[in-house]
Amino acid sequence: MLLDYDRLGWLRVALVGFTAAVAAFLLLPVVFIVLLSFGSSRWLAFPPPGWTLKWYQQLLADPTWIDAALTSARIAAMAAILAVIIGLFASFSLVRGEFRGRQVLRGLLLTPMVLPVVVFAIAIYAFFLRIGLAGTTLGFVIAHTILALPFAIIPITAALEGFDKSIEDAAIVCGASPLQARLRITLPSIRIGIFSAVIFSFLASWDEVVVAIFMASPTLQTLPVKIWGSLRADLSPVVAAASSLLVGLTLCLMIVTALLRRKLSR
Repeated sequence: MLLDYDRLGWLRVALVGFTAAVAAFLLLPVVFIVLLSFGSSRWLAFPPPGWTLKWYQQLLADPTWIDAALTSARIAAMAAILAVIIGLFASFSLVRGEFRGRQVLRGLLLTPMVLPVVVFAIAIYAFFLRIGLAGTTLGFVIAHTILALPFAIIPITAALEGFDKSIEDAAIVCGASPLQARLRITLPSIRIGIFSAVIFSFLASWDEVVVAIFMASPTLQTLPVKIWGSLRADLSPVVAAASSLLVGLTLCLMIVTALLRRKLSR
């Protein structure tokens, strides 16, 4: 085969080197910010003159940072639940529905993924400002649900397309109602797709910053908005500590997702 790895010869070295360079380019900024969070300098200076944990202590002792983290978690959880529920119904319609414009509907539902976020942010901020939802938790959740919806639809649709519908039909023939067949046969069979949708939808809201900046108010800020605001006012390593915790939680969720996907797929 043309792309057989064992037959690439010296190109394997070039391929490995290129892959390592791309990985380093992507990961080095994360490693850099984590190292800065442990530096003893009161500024974001690298290399740091010493090492300390005091920036994490200051972070955990500041109630404004804790409130921002809890606000992010609360909004991300609500947005993920809504996105998965809406995405589940949308996926059933897209996969099993037979109506004109189905592909157009699929494209519209996935539009938030390709639309420039700042354009979406300006549009929804102007609309929410008119109806009084700007700066509210409900406005935050609706905006992030729209952004998270493609991340729910894609894995659920893929899982549903790979499910053999004849199994569901057999359950109906054996006496189950269509609703019972979907609840007891179909949903457990596509649980990996649903689980992936929950995680990706949560992360889409958890680390989103552009829309959050527009939707934030003095009393309602998510963690990325708090980081952005603090970074503009001060170059304290506390910002690096908050960023490191944000990255750490994201990595933990991705690792848990991979482990659970492996367990559920057995």
